[in-house]
Amino acid sequence: MSLPLRALFSRRASEPAVITVAFERDVFLVQLRRNRQARRYTLRIHSASREVVLTLPPRGSLKQAREFAQKHGAWIAARLKRLPQPVPFMDGALVPLRGVEHKIVHRPDARGTVWVEAGDLPALCVAGDGPHLARRLRDYFKKEAKRDLELASKRAAAALGASLKRVSIRDQASRWGSCSTTGVLSYSWRLILAPPYVLDYLAAHEAAHLIEMNHSRAFWRQVARICPEFKRAKTWLDAHGADLHRYGMND
Repeated sequence: MSLPLRALFSRRASEPAVITVAFERDVFLVQLRRNRQARRYTLRIHSASREVVLTLPPRGSLKQAREFAQKHGAWIAARLKRLPQPVPFMDGALVPLRGVEHKIVHRPDARGTVWVEAGDLPALCVAGDGPHLARRLRDYFKKEAKRDLELASKRAAAALGASLKRVSIRDQASRWGSCSTTGVLSYSWRLILAPPYVLDYLAAHEAAHLIEMNHSRAFWRQVARICPEFKRAKTWLDAHGADLHRYGMND
């Protein structure tokens, strides 16, 4: 029997949560985690959050952890450099909406919150004071995501003859969607940035879990039945999914 995820990780009270690694002219923050099942020191970089995490075995020392991290400073620098550059929500930035690139345009003197203006390069217009621009835009994306995902999820559940309780929207870094045993479907709001057929696939995927709480052949048959483009959507997510997490970073 496997331990719950939270039970696997711990940190000694005397240990720092973060250490630093210097490489050339840069200094990187490294999060420390102890894993009761780890047998060696390991480094991992989470592409969504850009966090560097060092996992220690139960009897590992802080001194050895620092040495291990510093020894791999070049690796950390190279991996972070290869990640897509963050795109903060700010005036003039280019961000996708339903797979179409839009330009953020700040309209401080306008009334309203966020709206779209058509053009060769569509504009995402944001009213109000500058310090509130990022929050207003994120709220807009969440609202649009919930609307599209509720419609797509209800459509998918109805096609499967399944019972859907409700849809919730989060900013999940490790998964695009999830389905609870009580019939609640949860999604990342960032799916509103992707093309609509990708969002529809995720809705079909999670709705299929209302019938099959696994990834068996029976599950994939249900997905294929209501979402013929699921392979195309999976390919898009594999190629571009990580890129969606860079938008709205460092606001």
